[in-house]
Amino acid sequence: MRLPAKPGLGFKPEHYPAIAETKPDLGFFEIHAENYMGAGGMPHAMLERLRQDYAISIHGVGLSIGGPDPLDTDHLDRLSALCARYEPESFSEHLAWASHNGIWMHDLLPLPYTRETLNLICDHIDQLQTHLGRQVLLENPATYLLFEESDIPETAFLAEISARTGYGLLLDVNNVFVSCVNHRSDPRGYLARFPLEKVGEIHLAGHEEEELPSGPLLIDSHGRSVAEPVWALFAETVSKTGPVASLIEWDNDLPDFATLMAEAERAGGILAGASHALAS
Repeated sequence: MRLPAKPGLGFKPEHYPAIAETKPDLGFFEIHAENYMGAGGMPHAMLERLRQDYAISIHGVGLSIGGPDPLDTDHLDRLSALCARYEPESFSEHLAWASHNGIWMHDLLPLPYTRETLNLICDHIDQLQTHLGRQVLLENPATYLLFEESDIPETAFLAEISARTGYGLLLDVNNVFVSCVNHRSDPRGYLARFPLEKVGEIHLAGHEEEELPSGPLLIDSHGRSVAEPVWALFAETVSKTGPVASLIEWDNDLPDFATLMAEAERAGGILAGASHALAS
């Protein structure tokens, strides 16, 4: 299964009435896995109805793939049950860690890009894909610091994970921009080295900016519209890949559904332009 190469939105129960009324022209909706691990309730009732009309992407935020601890088998079982229930066209997780020694950090934390970390993550990904019985996509992170011990570039790190495990990649263009600005590097250079042929989904989101004595600090907030430089990077990316399922992420300070649809329609226009350019 594969997501339609169209724009999608993160599903929020607050928007269900507008979705049911307007039946928007979207390729898919995405949910966070950990919000749907209960057995029932109104969120599941809405999602089951939504699944009848739309493709679904499930996005995990709590597996801690990059952490040193073994993967939580109970969590894996819940993920497997959720995927069996909804049969999503895509499942994705993060290149990050979120727990240590049983303590949950409530964040997606960065990790050093070393051979030791690479081997650990590949083992975790093999376990995850075997447990779910499906290919999974791995998302590049938004980062605010670099580790001195890192000796593998992030793009090469992701490429080797994919080559060793068969894992696909989720390219978060906003994360690329946030990380590169924070580390004073070139986002276009990063994308030129990114293994675009492995990308099965793209994420777009908003960020906040603070000005420090050392220069700008960007925060991946998911709380506002996509910034113009991110739109530009997105357009350049899909001009090379062709249309790819592309999600608007807006999780905080949630706007009305019409505002989200305007973002999705802009993404759809860019995807259509890429399709026409490749066909001509």
